[in-house]
Amino acid sequence: MKYTYIAGTGSYVPDEIISNFALEKMIDTSDEWIRTRTGIVERHIARKDEATSDLAVKAAQSALEDAGLEANDLDLIITATVTPDMLFPSTGCMVQKKIDARKAAAFDISAACSGFLYALEVGDQLIKSGQYQNILILGADTLSKITDWTDRNTCILFGDGAGAVILRTREKEQGVLCSHLYSDGAMSEMLQVPAGGSLRPASEETVQNRLHYITMKGNEIFKTAIKAMTEAIEQAASSVGIPIDNIDFFIFHQANTRIINAVAQRLSIPENKIPLTIQKYGNTSTASMPITLDELNKNGKVHQGDIVCFAAFGGGLTWASSLVRW
Repeated sequence: MKYTYIAGTGSYVPDEIISNFALEKMIDTSDEWIRTRTGIVERHIARKDEATSDLAVKAAQSALEDAGLEANDLDLIITATVTPDMLFPSTGCMVQKKIDARKAAAFDISAACSGFLYALEVGDQLIKSGQYQNILILGADTLSKITDWTDRNTCILFGDGAGAVILRTREKEQGVLCSHLYSDGAMSEMLQVPAGGSLRPASEETVQNRLHYITMKGNEIFKTAIKAMTEAIEQAASSVGIPIDNIDFFIFHQANTRIINAVAQRLSIPENKIPLTIQKYGNTSTASMPITLDELNKNGKVHQGDIVCFAAFGGGLTWASSLVRW
């Protein structure tokens, strides 16, 4: 039987930083208010000439180096993003061109903040099918490009970044143990960018009405996310017969520390098992989990045999969980 393991990790965030104190000068907010309600201290923001693919390329190169592979070893590139460089071609194709991965096919996945786990599941199944041996999974977003910086409810939350993993195949029982994907389109209006697609193409009216920016019903999202991620983690653990107490690390989508703490409390997860990066980067959408994983890996904190649980929640609505044996 074939297993899919993570052979390398990588991440990248832009150089420019916007602190909470800088936001105090832009909108009616305060550092204390943001820290208390979100856990965020600062966020990294892409330059005007820096696209999602540019961030993804840096993360990809780091992951390839970590895995000991060259770009031309890749068979496939899957990019999870809600901020593609353009409607088409895919951001994956832009990355393929920039890293010169000539043998790799490429496509994008759109599942908002759950996108990395959706891409991980697709890559896992393609590896296990025997069709592909080396797959690059990317979670990359430049949410600053679709953030309304006059909206105090959303602009405090988001940052830009990219994370990457290299998936490879082996016969040893190590790697992705399970993934569980969920969605509920009936609640799609809770978190969305209303215009820019075929429903509301860009026009003078959509631009004037600021419909190309993120809109969010924060209170409803908060309650739904806690319940959904709690149940998704329980489902993942029970499906492979691993008690939650035996899981070594829980890598949550870095959206809000209050959401993470609420899930941890419900499942009795100790604080030392939950690595956090939200304070440094804010909510980087689908990049947040691979960025957090890369820091855990590069800092030597995750060891062979450790069980890592991922859980995410995002627009769609979508949510997901995965278990990986390192």
